[in-house]
Amino acid sequence: MACPVNNTVELNPTLLPLEWLLGTWECDEPGEGSFPTIKPFRYTETLHFSHVGQPVINFMFNAFHAESKKPMHRECGFVRMQPGTNRVAFIIAQNSGLVEIEEGELTGQQLSLQSQQLARTSFAKEPYVKQICRVFQLRPDGKLEQTVSMATDNQPLMQHLRITYRRSS
Repeated sequence: MACPVNNTVELNPTLLPLEWLLGTWECDEPGEGSFPTIKPFRYTETLHFSHVGQPVINFMFNAFHAESKKPMHRECGFVRMQPGTNRVAFIIAQNSGLVEIEEGELTGQQLSLQSQQLARTSFAKEPYVKQICRVFQLRPDGKLEQTVSMATDNQPLMQHLRITYRRSS
């Protein structure tokens, strides 16, 4: 017997300030990634934000190499909002073995987050990620922009990724 699916579940009122994030977003143009320890690269990415009526948004991010189309990076997790505030938290598991909690603030339609906790598998690749900062901005043209900055054991915090998406559903 299949599990019932209810596509008409109302968004939990706690999450109404983040309603603009819901849906599937796909990049128009490949994003750009760089860091001093790697060769610059271009990537495509799809983001999916959904909910089931709980005070949580579920998400999945899938990135692919722009030229080879090979899978590169995957993140999944949950977005929570502290009721009655503009405080937001992302709980993220990455396919690289990194797990993180990012917290920050929602200002209008901009979400600015900074890593609070990072954990990794015992056999994670070095240099270790020490800090991540992420900004989502819904632009006036309806596109979503994401920038990610990163610091590692041997590199200070600097921009690592930048990409723009259009809503596809």
